[in-house]
Amino acid sequence: MIKVSVEGTKKIKILGHADYDDYGKDIVCSSVSSIVTTTINGIYEINPKYLQVEKISDGMIITILEKDSICEKLVKNMLSLLNELSESYPENIMIQ
Repeated sequence: MIKVSVEGTKKIKILGHADYDDYGKDIVCSSVSSIVTTTINGIYEINPKYLQVEKISDGMIITILEKDSICEKLVKNMLSLLNELSESYPENIMIQ
């Protein structure tokens, strides 16, 4: 299961594997990767100092470094999309 934990307004952890299907065929993992990567790339285009991404063995940790209203909306949209995904696949992704 992918676990997305939001710690206040400064840290988002995305850990684990959805286990919906075999590695490389897992549509839930693919969706999470697409949502998160697109959001991070968009934020880097707008304000590369807004966040820091730390890749770890089983996922990533996103740390918000400063305030930016546009980037905050992008993060809020990312979390909304991940929440919608968790409603469709509750056994594979959980938002904490």
